[in-house]
Amino acid sequence: MDRGNNIRFGFRSTEVDDTRQPARAAELVALPVDLILTWGTPAALAAKQATPSIPIVMGSIGDPVAAGVIPSLAHPGGNVTGFSSQSFELEEKRFELLRELVPGMRRIVMLGNVGNRYVELAMTRIERLVEAAGLNFEGVKIDAVNGLENDLEAVRQANPDGVLVAAVPAFYSPHIYRPMVAFMAANRLPAIYNTREFVDAGGLISYSPNFDDQFRKVAGYVDRILRGTSPGELPVQQAAIFELLVNLGTAKALGLTIPPLIHARATEVIE
Repeated sequence: MDRGNNIRFGFRSTEVDDTRQPARAAELVALPVDLILTWGTPAALAAKQATPSIPIVMGSIGDPVAAGVIPSLAHPGGNVTGFSSQSFELEEKRFELLRELVPGMRRIVMLGNVGNRYVELAMTRIERLVEAAGLNFEGVKIDAVNGLENDLEAVRQANPDGVLVAAVPAFYSPHIYRPMVAFMAANRLPAIYNTREFVDAGGLISYSPNFDDQFRKVAGYVDRILRGTSPGELPVQQAAIFELLVNLGTAKALGLTIPPLIHARATEVIE
């Protein structure tokens, strides 16, 4: 536990194992704490199940209404509020970007992690979108704790023309995203990701919220709640600033030409 000037911070992490979120949430409630800050759907659901009274601020979550965390964005009520990354909408945008990047794409794999309610909802939603476009879809869930390499092999066996990597915090760990990016390169698979770390590590393209901007706003919510504002009175806000990163070196290695429109819209281009 770290000590600030007038506040103490307690951290709990499950690394890549989302099935451990309920146990970690219970530990925080037992300390006890004055507020819980979460990242991702599994953590938000676990915190809500662990306490009906301690304020919970969602630092980022795909769709808290669809996941059953809150009844509405405008009126979350109860002890939960925070920020949505609009991940469902961004998954759809990533799919369209991948189609633009890969001419003649016929088959797409969506890659998620086990034990994550958001992944289940997102795969169902994207499958409908892909099939409506006349393409073939396959969802692959990774158990990063017990077999990252074997589960990635399932991606290769699916023989996709492109891979959509779901927006899940379990993939943000370097020992997950680095081998994932290396696998895509070794198998010459165009993939689109959900944070810049993948592109910095050699991934092709990412489209995501600007998390620096989002977490500055999160800090404001935390401050207001600790000063007495009820979390249920604060509407859940959606991401407002987005980033599109493109790795030209990876595109060249894959034999892809970045469409001029994507190039022009890119927030950052890595040579």
